[in-house]
Amino acid sequence: MPALDETAWKDLVSRFDGRMWAVARACGLSATDAADAVQGAWLRLVESYDRIRDPSRIGAWLITTTRHEAFRLSRKTRNEHPVELPDLGDPSVPDPSTAVVDAEYGRHVWARAATLDEPCRTLLRLFALNPDARYAQIAARMNMPLGSVGATRTRCESRLRALLEESP
Repeated sequence: MPALDETAWKDLVSRFDGRMWAVARACGLSATDAADAVQGAWLRLVESYDRIRDPSRIGAWLITTTRHEAFRLSRKTRNEHPVELPDLGDPSVPDPSTAVVDAEYGRHVWARAATLDEPCRTLLRLFALNPDARYAQIAARMNMPLGSVGATRTRCESRLRALLEESP
């Protein structure tokens, strides 16, 4: 397989990075660990690039590799035992019941977001999964003018907010 030039790498990243992040987060990783899993998968691609037999399956390879990296990190994290437990009275330590409520609310938000029409559904998902994405990246991914991204995002967030206010 020939070496990838910078444009080809950018294309791979724009096509698969968001999915890789979604896979890592779906495995229950924190944002930091998900970043490590995604970075690890990209590193595995660099290390294994010349051994990939079917370039048309590189997306599936990246997703599978991300999942393997995420599970590896998840196992490592589970096997770590903190030396010092946090003081339960410390207000900076979240209450477990609050975490359950927050997770339920997150599922509620995503369910409401799924009912939005395009481009709102995709645009909000891209921003949620790639919080550091620049408007230029989103515009290119969504095939929309750069100047429309902010206004469209604002309208989509308003629609989602209205849906959330309507429902219990």
